[in-house]
Amino acid sequence: MVSTVVRLPPEQAAQLLARYREAVAAKRMRLALGAVLLAGAVVLAGIGGEVDLGTLAANAHRLPTYVWNLTPPLALVTLGRDLAEWFWNLDGWLLLLGDTLLIAYLGTLFGALGAFVLCFAASANLEKRRWVRFLARRTLEFCRTVPELVFALLFVMAFGLGALPGVLALAIHTMGALGKLFAEVVENIDMKPVEGAIATGAGRLDGIRYAVLPQVLSNFASYALLRFEINVRGAAVMGFVGAGGIGQDLMVAIRKFYYTDVSAILVMIIATVMIIDLVTERLRHHLIGLEQRP
Repeated sequence: MVSTVVRLPPEQAAQLLARYREAVAAKRMRLALGAVLLAGAVVLAGIGGEVDLGTLAANAHRLPTYVWNLTPPLALVTLGRDLAEWFWNLDGWLLLLGDTLLIAYLGTLFGALGAFVLCFAASANLEKRRWVRFLARRTLEFCRTVPELVFALLFVMAFGLGALPGVLALAIHTMGALGKLFAEVVENIDMKPVEGAIATGAGRLDGIRYAVLPQVLSNFASYALLRFEINVRGAAVMGFVGAGGIGQDLMVAIRKFYYTDVSAILVMIIATVMIIDLVTERLRHHLIGLEQRP
């Protein structure tokens, strides 16, 4: 095979090479300027946040010391007895962990239902009335902007200690988060089935039921499962403010320096979250795969 190599005139080649070097130099200048601005922003944030590097260096040894104290004394010869002593309150912790899972489940369920109701009003392609979209979107923004712990504190003051404040806090925050995701899914649908349903005389509810829901349900379920994963971790923290679940025992153990109890509860929470993540990940991938089939 004969290959032809095009040779440019020396003047043209030199001109192109000069332009290339100028472009590379300009790109490097932008990168250097961006790095300087980033470093300056970090320094200003540290000054504004009163970050004391001296204090950080002087107390840095406390974190590994605390982690070391969390490690229970385990020996191979007495492993069974050591594990039994480590998880001495396993039955009680499992009950509290079950409460945490129920709080996350109910919070996700009620929040997803609220998001399902509001997402269609917040979608620009389905709701043409601007004031309705404005109210729906601002409501969802308020719900997801306020942290769950703030809602939990308010509900603890109103309803007292227990699981109810945790469920309500997670439900409101979940409604705001899922409502935005659901609305974005609805805004990306194919509008031809909707237009066809309207042309045949279908009303708003019938159009949503027969033309919109078949396109979005798998994504709705996928996002809801993802949110359930997040809410399990959030429900474990709700107990810090008295909103039920295993977080209450974890907070007591931290305050009283029951190191082995802290590590045992953390191991149970981490193992539970890992199992839930694996299961819900498979379910979400299965749902997405179903949507992509012909």
